[in-house]
Amino acid sequence: MYLNKVRICSSRLAAAPTHFVRSITVNSTAVEVEEGTAQLKSWREIPGPSSLPLLGSLQHFIPGGMFHNLNGIDFTHKLYQNYGPIVKVDGMIGMNMLIFLFDAESVSQILRSENWMPIRSGFPSLEYYRKYYKKSKDHEQKPTGLVTEHLQPWREFRSAVNPVMLQPKIIKLYTTAIDQVAQDMVASLSKHFIQQAMEELKTNKGKSSNEKGVLEKLMDINEQFAYIMASDLLFGGVDTAANTMTATLYLLATHPEKQQKLREELLSKSEKKPYLKACIKESMRVMPVVSGNTRRTTKEYNILGYHIPKDMEIVFSHQEMSLMEQYYPRPKEYIPERWVADKDDPLYHGNAHPFAHSPFGFGVRMCIGRRIAELEVETFLARVVENFNVEWFGPPPKVVQTALNYVKGPFNFVFKDI
Repeated sequence: MYLNKVRICSSRLAAAPTHFVRSITVNSTAVEVEEGTAQLKSWREIPGPSSLPLLGSLQHFIPGGMFHNLNGIDFTHKLYQNYGPIVKVDGMIGMNMLIFLFDAESVSQILRSENWMPIRSGFPSLEYYRKYYKKSKDHEQKPTGLVTEHLQPWREFRSAVNPVMLQPKIIKLYTTAIDQVAQDMVASLSKHFIQQAMEELKTNKGKSSNEKGVLEKLMDINEQFAYIMASDLLFGGVDTAANTMTATLYLLATHPEKQQKLREELLSKSEKKPYLKACIKESMRVMPVVSGNTRRTTKEYNILGYHIPKDMEIVFSHQEMSLMEQYYPRPKEYIPERWVADKDDPLYHGNAHPFAHSPFGFGVRMCIGRRIAELEVETFLARVVENFNVEWFGPPPKVVQTALNYVKGPFNFVFKDI
């Protein structure tokens, strides 16, 4: 239980008169600034739950402990409430110590300052399976995917797939296909398998470059890369898109006036659909599918008065920050209008710190499937709201945090024909 909770959840100065240097962010660049005559505190002094030799923080997660039976969402909230914007949770045997950040400017400082090969850990079991358990018989060093690679192997793989995965014109090729699936979903569900798709691609030669989709282009580059990316897209995209869709439908069902406003925009057949995008963005803020992000520091940092050395595991608690009053007015309310409001409106999303809410990550390790995910959710949501009035009965759904935030049943939706 401790392993699940801690892995996923992924300025106080001493008075000693000693000169020190503090890192701050100026114009998106980390710079060294001389400041005062105080000394940074050690990372060991970061507040957090008490720890025992060998056992670490385990006693807080067993029966009688303050974190016992708390899900991941409640766990991170209690960390912030008890200890403030920076919290240290000691690991136990076989686990690293984690530092949780609940301060958007500190998150910005680290993310903007990391080098061009940042380390984002978080799936050690998958990494072990791909790199060691399922090791190739010829022991040839092969890439295992963007989720499980780091440093130079990750950089080489990402550099190869970036030109394909991040081109809007390539992603637009899937608009018709995704829309067809969305329409089929209204009546039934359809299933597709990677191997079948790959065999079809191999026999479907002769297309021009402009007609080729993601997997076809990746096969032209490296067939192994195409298989790995197909697997990673399913691993990283199916549950995330499904849970985002479920959360958005629930929020619209319980806010019928927002649903009607969205339906009017969709039925107007306007090419631009800002309110559609706003409804999805707001659901990802209120009920995000990912609770946060992680980094293993590749350099030293001075954060909130503490010295953070290299090779420390940092957890950016975006879900908690997204629901803080200091960043978003009326933070726990579902208000899509904040994403389309004018700049002089108090609700205007641009007033929030840009690193308080980060559903797709940041920098070179941001979600490579972002464009596909946005197209999928926008298309499916539009088709459902166009065809049905969505209602919800009974208590709110339960959200369980494991690797992702899963919306659990029963799914008390009622879909009424319009």
